Amino acid sequence: MALKSTIFKATVSIADMDRPYYGEHAFTLARHPSETDERMMVRLLAFIMFADERLEFGRGLSTEDEPALWQKDYSGTIERWIEVGLPDERTLRKAAGRAADVVVLVYGGKAAEIWWGKEGKALSRIANLKVFVIDSAQSAALAALAERGMQLQCTIQDGQVWLTTSDGAQTVLIEPRRLTASG
Repeated sequence: MALKSTIFKATVSIADMDRPYYGEHAFTLARHPSETDERMMVRLLAFIMFADERLEFGRGLSTEDEPALWQKDYSGTIERWIEVGLPDERTLRKAAGRAADVVVLVYGGKAAEIWWGKEGKALSRIANLKVFVIDSAQSAALAALAERGMQLQCTIQDGQVWLTTSDGAQTVLIEPRRLTASG
């Protein structure tokens, strides 16, 4: 018998001073049985960082040839392809050929450092690719916000992402750092 996904409901109010973008979004997130809270919340963070009315979540881990999130224009052309985790170079090269903009949110501490050490030089040659790393302590704090029913307020300013629970009891600061060939 196959394990079923765990369903999470999230309402996120976003105030992105850097772009500017302001909006409220309601999501039903399905966490695959093999997915951690940390990965699910990094997917949600990816949406928050690149929020747009046409940005949507992919069908999930079990679906090849689809990213964690993507944004298509009204004709169906892929404008932005977003991956989370530690994707292989082949996947990102293929995505770069299909989308105008490719983004990866890397997390996982030492594993992320090893991945970048192995893949970074080759990935730096992909012109339309941006790679951001999330500090392991920050991604762990983000994972701690995961609840079956979440209401979060988010403010983005000067590259910093502040997430606060609706009751104000918890606030998490995420500072995504863009990786380049030199590190």
